[in-house]
Amino acid sequence: MPSSFSARSLSSGAWSRREWLRIGALGSLGVTLPGVLRAEAEAAAAARPSSFGRAKSVIILFLSGGPPQHETFDPKPDAPSEIRGTFRPIPTSVPGLHFCETLPHTAKVAHRLAVIRSMVTDIHSHSTSGAYMLTGYEPRSKAENVPPGPDDWPSLAAVVGAMNPSARSPLSSVMLPDELYNDGHIVWPGQNGGFMGSPWHPVLMKCDPLQQPMRIEGLSLEDGLTAARLGERYDLLGQFDRQFTAKVRSRAVTEMSDMHQKAFDLLHSDASRAAFAIEREPAALREAYGAHKFGQSVLLARRLIEAGTRLVQVNWPREGEKEVKGSPLWDTHADNAGRVRDVLCPQFDRTFATLVDDLHQRGMLDETLVVAMGEFGRTPKHNANGGRDHWGSVFSVALAGAGLGGGQVIGASDRFGAQPQERPVRPADLAATIFHLLGMDPAGEFLDPLQRPRRLTDSGVALKELVGV
Repeated sequence: MPSSFSARSLSSGAWSRREWLRIGALGSLGVTLPGVLRAEAEAAAAARPSSFGRAKSVIILFLSGGPPQHETFDPKPDAPSEIRGTFRPIPTSVPGLHFCETLPHTAKVAHRLAVIRSMVTDIHSHSTSGAYMLTGYEPRSKAENVPPGPDDWPSLAAVVGAMNPSARSPLSSVMLPDELYNDGHIVWPGQNGGFMGSPWHPVLMKCDPLQQPMRIEGLSLEDGLTAARLGERYDLLGQFDRQFTAKVRSRAVTEMSDMHQKAFDLLHSDASRAAFAIEREPAALREAYGAHKFGQSVLLARRLIEAGTRLVQVNWPREGEKEVKGSPLWDTHADNAGRVRDVLCPQFDRTFATLVDDLHQRGMLDETLVVAMGEFGRTPKHNANGGRDHWGSVFSVALAGAGLGGGQVIGASDRFGAQPQERPVRPADLAATIFHLLGMDPAGEFLDPLQRPRRLTDSGVALKELVGV
């Protein structure tokens, strides 16, 4: 359950001496502590806007590599050619709102979207700007190739899964089809439970939904695995774990045991196991999502949400690296126009629009928040190789669902798409918005392993244009 001021544990030490004295004085008048807590909770609930807790689940589409804002949601047709590029803006379903011509399907669902055009991290490194976006907390280092550490802030997926767990599924938060990493498999920080440890880790599912039957690395979803056989395997595994940990105790060993528990919970849940049977979806819908790893991963995310998972983060996959000239990600240092035209935007555009439409048709969109974002954007000017380089100074994020007013644009970049012109939005504000829509107080606190209170967001404020406050 999310922790707010009025619901803090009495043992947390989070209440001030003045508050304790106030409660003591009320007690002398016959007012009990439960009554005080109940009254404060009711007053806080009454003061919250109707948007609080409107979302039951979240799907984050993380476009790793950094999508170019100019060739997606923020075209600059009046800028010089070296900035605007070769593409034209096209009208959307919202009068006066234009996207780049690389997003024709997304343009048709613009009336269901809210686009932030003034997102900023001021970090130009994949891993640390990514950690900022994925946690809402600014990392200590802005360098590239910073590996995960025990003092990292927990990811959004970790916080949501731990503090707002699902009552319907053992999979409260999931990341697929792979983790985020730089060349050399240097894993990004900000993807797990951080200083909260393995109990907070989201479930990482390394898989390729294109393969049928689907295989998840380290797990088996075979139909013939009965509950009894699964229990026997888990008991045997537990015996080995206990014998091993009796001799060697470390954080890594503890985390291994936690992963085994999560794997068991997943395989033992009929609803969660059924969510992976995407072959049951109509062929036309599977085709609409896209016959590629990203598209089928997004379809799997929708099925997991439908089965009760609270948050699913779909990372843009690294696939076809040997066949692709340049990065398979959105890291378009060379031939930016060709990459976004031929590979990147066609996949994202159709998949994203299909997800929004699919959720709407199923009656799920109003209670599901969809967030499409990367770690940063791309430079205003093209480089000598026709590419755009890293740019954390301003970029775009698209949101849909959760009762958000569609057709909105929040903030603006300058005429070159280089800096925020109005309404800069920081990752802490985006995190606060996500928490708010999930019914989690952005100013609420939790206790770290040393029993110190930690605030959910780093002074983030939910975007009033989206939540009505």
